[in-house]
Amino acid sequence: MALGPEHPGRLRGVGAGISPRQYFNLPKPQRVSFDDRLKESLRVLLQEETKKMEAKAREEALRMEARTKQLVEAEREHFLSQLSQLIPNFDPNILKQRISQSPKNPMSSDKASCSGGDVRSLHVEDDTAKDEEKKEEKREEEKKEEKREEEKEEEKEKEDEEKRDDKVIEVGDYSNMEAPSSLKSLCRHVETTLLPEDKILEFTIDKEVFGSDRNTFLLPEDITQFAGMEEIGATVVAVYMRHLHDVLKQANMCSMVGFIDPATVSANSGTVAERSRLVAARLQKTDGEQIFMMPYNPGRHWILLIVRAKKETVYFLDPLPGHRVVDEEEKNIVNSAIKIYNTHIARSGRKNVIWKTLSGTPKQPSSVECGYYVMRFMRDIIMDPSLGFENMYAKGNQEASYPQEAIDEVRNEWADTVFQFIK
Repeated sequence: MALGPEHPGRLRGVGAGISPRQYFNLPKPQRVSFDDRLKESLRVLLQEETKKMEAKAREEALRMEARTKQLVEAEREHFLSQLSQLIPNFDPNILKQRISQSPKNPMSSDKASCSGGDVRSLHVEDDTAKDEEKKEEKREEEKKEEKREEEKEEEKEKEDEEKRDDKVIEVGDYSNMEAPSSLKSLCRHVETTLLPEDKILEFTIDKEVFGSDRNTFLLPEDITQFAGMEEIGATVVAVYMRHLHDVLKQANMCSMVGFIDPATVSANSGTVAERSRLVAARLQKTDGEQIFMMPYNPGRHWILLIVRAKKETVYFLDPLPGHRVVDEEEKNIVNSAIKIYNTHIARSGRKNVIWKTLSGTPKQPSSVECGYYVMRFMRDIIMDPSLGFENMYAKGNQEASYPQEAIDEVRNEWADTVFQFIK
């Protein structure tokens, strides 16, 4: 404060005309172009992919080695069983012991068998008595081992039965919760059919929903967690997107709105490059006017991206309150996908993709409703034939939470969709 303000362009105590950069000989800052940064990120991705492939190859080699050992052991057992049928009173354990003790080198094996034959002929009587004792001891040990295995198996079956009973009791509590009637019926189906028979719901989401057939399944806990308003996974969200596709189909709006499978693009679903290619492949199946809804989970939280490829614009909708920013990984995935899309349609495109945050979305009241809110966002958007979501969720429009009735409407539609797969 005593020295007064600094003046730009000169250095205190040196005088005008000499900048701090010149005086201290500081390096000139390097400006890195977007293309260079993209190349560097792709190089890193290539290294990650190479490491992944190498690990997979090592795993496959180990699996093949284990499989080879199993085949060799099976052939050996078959050979010994044939000898037992041909030779009376033949004990295969003796031959097993000889095989296991034989050296791996075939040359030394020949030498050992040559020198060992004479010695064994001198002590055949003593060896026979010892062998009989060993056989008897081995038989007793095998009987004890079989008994222990049977006891373990019985204990395991008893534990499994107790766990199954526990599951039934746990699900039974859902009948008294505040939930839509169809969801309660679905929980009763879990209690009476899925858990007692240890079943899951397997089904296929048609190709027209995500661009390719999606074979998937719902676990009993997926259904009960959804009924209890707990955290939900990508399969639960994908099932509701299948319902929304049916709604679009009835309204003849499939050419206006498409969907990207959240399970293939969210965090831990593969490398950034792999997920970018999947998004790009989905964008290519459009005339350019279609918007694509892409629920994304960067880790324990759901947000919604709306990708408009022709305008090179992405809309970001987050149900969490506060000033939210786009996750860098999801940004890289979509930016790269739009670049690939531009190359596909032979368009140079703009330098940077436009990202717009639609902050006027309803905000979740606690930490677990994000998946339900994202599903409701998608429903509200397609229910407007004009697709005016940009104005609908503009800043300050509706930042209050959804009423529970609005979320229950989504949950009821989800349960009805699941019942279609059951029937």
